[in-house]
Amino acid sequence: MAITETRNLPAQFIEDLGKDYAKQLTAATAIPVDTSKFAPTVAGQDVLQQRAASLAGSGIGAYQPFITAAQQQAATAGQTLGDVGTTLGTAGQTFGTAGQTLGGVTQRLGTASQTFGTAGQDLGNVGTTLSGISGLTGAPTSSQMQQYMSPYQSQVIDTTLSEFDRQRAIQEKAISDQAIASGAFGGGREGVQRAEYQSQSGRDRASLQAQLLQQGFGQAQQARQQDIATRFGLGQAQSGLAGQRLGLGQAQAGLGSQELGLGQAQAGLGQAQAGLAGQQSGLAGQQLGLGQFQAGLAGQVPQLQRADVSTLGQVGAAQQAQAQAELDAARQGARTAAYEPLERLGFFGQGVTGLMGGYPAQYQFSQTPPASPLQTALGLGTGLAGIFGALK
Repeated sequence: MAITETRNLPAQFIEDLGKDYAKQLTAATAIPVDTSKFAPTVAGQDVLQQRAASLAGSGIGAYQPFITAAQQQAATAGQTLGDVGTTLGTAGQTFGTAGQTLGGVTQRLGTASQTFGTAGQDLGNVGTTLSGISGLTGAPTSSQMQQYMSPYQSQVIDTTLSEFDRQRAIQEKAISDQAIASGAFGGGREGVQRAEYQSQSGRDRASLQAQLLQQGFGQAQQARQQDIATRFGLGQAQSGLAGQRLGLGQAQAGLGSQELGLGQAQAGLGQAQAGLAGQQSGLAGQQLGLGQFQAGLAGQVPQLQRADVSTLGQVGAAQQAQAQAELDAARQGARTAAYEPLERLGFFGQGVTGLMGGYPAQYQFSQTPPASPLQTALGLGTGLAGIFGALK
């Protein structure tokens, strides 16, 4: 069915340009664009970023050895301080023992002094005893012997002589009685007999008295010798006792000297133990300081590692950004180069379209003709130009 239609058609030269444009556009669009060259690309991690990540990973728990060492040092310091307490306690006990020993030394030396004093008294007694004996040596005097004579000697002699005189009187009476009985009483024979008897009895009485005196003197001599022997024995006993006491005093003094040496040794040991406690205390302080230093390192190591990680990450991020910018620039360049022919065709089509508006021509048809190739090409070109512009 014929349809009358009025169209605005371009001039012939424009129509020719349109046809040429359509050919070029057809040829250009027939070649597929390799979009892989300008596909979005993400720059990989920089080497420094990788090092930062590795360092961050390896740094996790890197402080733990220092913390463990600090804990061990603190525990060791605690043990050392405990040893200090033990050593000081031992030193205190040693000083206490030394004090007791030195106190015993004072008592021991005091006892030795008393023993020496007693020994001195014993030696004084020995001197007194020996002095008394020296006066008894040699021939005794009558006054010396008198002290050994029995105080009852005179009574014994008197009683004995009195008995002798009584017996003599009885005998003389017997002589008289005999003379009377024989009738010779008063005669010469009686007188002679009486005189002889009286003479003999006188001698006997004197002999008896001498015997009694000699007996008393002998007993006095025996008493004197016994006294001398007793005094010698006493002097020897006193001398032996003094010697024993001197030995005892020397032993006590020696024991006191030994105890003094022991006390001094114990005091020296206590001082050594106190010095050891001071050394242990200093060692504990050093161990504690080392533990604090290691604890400080445990806090500094993560900070230093974080600083290193941050620096590496920042530099790596900058280098990654630069690499990404270079990738984006290369992508944009590849994209521009790939679409450059179509862009030129788009400009060409826009120019042809502009010319069609400057040279209009109107034609009427009674049938509906097919679409003009120029219009189809121009429409396609305009669409491509829009697409390219959108892609840009």
